[in-house]
Amino acid sequence: MPSAPEVVRKLMLTFNQEDVDIMMVASYIEDDPILTAKLLKVANSAFFGLTRAITSAQDAINVMGLVKVRALVVSAALGQGFHCVGGVNLNQFWRYSLNSANLSQYIAHPIKIDEGTAFTTGLIHAIGELVMHAGMPEAMIDLDRSVAMLDLKRARAEKGMFGYTYAEVGAALARDWNFPKNMVEVIEHQVNPFDNGVYEPIAGVVHMASWRARAEELSLGNAMLISSYPDPIGNALGMDPDILVGDDIPPLAHKKTPVPA
Repeated sequence: MPSAPEVVRKLMLTFNQEDVDIMMVASYIEDDPILTAKLLKVANSAFFGLTRAITSAQDAINVMGLVKVRALVVSAALGQGFHCVGGVNLNQFWRYSLNSANLSQYIAHPIKIDEGTAFTTGLIHAIGELVMHAGMPEAMIDLDRSVAMLDLKRARAEKGMFGYTYAEVGAALARDWNFPKNMVEVIEHQVNPFDNGVYEPIAGVVHMASWRARAEELSLGNAMLISSYPDPIGNALGMDPDILVGDDIPPLAHKKTPVPA
């Protein structure tokens, strides 16, 4: 697995700080020109629809907020570690991941769950897929032929074939990069938030968000959305199904929107 860049190690220390020095965070990011360039490319993409161009890390934090900028830098670092993964459409993968992040924040807000953690874990929740494709490409290509990477049955197929899923692998990488413990647990339990008798609400949020983002990538119609809706998890969160099945959800990225890895 790739090592965490210095800027990511520094950013990890800010997750549990109550008062974060924004100027210092911007300086951390700008010490790494490659990650800064990736941040600006994503921030200025059509996905975020900002009304003016973002020109620096400080500017990005002022306009988008620390939570989103920090998450985008971490995801850019992860993308840098897996910049060429055979059999994976990285443009689609990161578009799906950004949709999952936005949806996680959207779901978290009305039920009073930490939106920052929801957005960040939503953005990187599927990184285990890239690790698995990089580490065992032949086995993953065989799996891809039968069950596409963003298929709703993907986790079940991985569990049946390997005995584990992208969730456990992603959690291992997050643990290796010294992510906060609660984020590691969310990534690990996102597929089955009720496992081991423990229920982590943010894991439920990410589960719901990733289901809806996958449905978007699969172009599922209303009937399929209703039939595949994860009722037990939605009920546990106290969600109204119309939040994700109705027409009022935030606009999801268009299929042709470029989202750089």
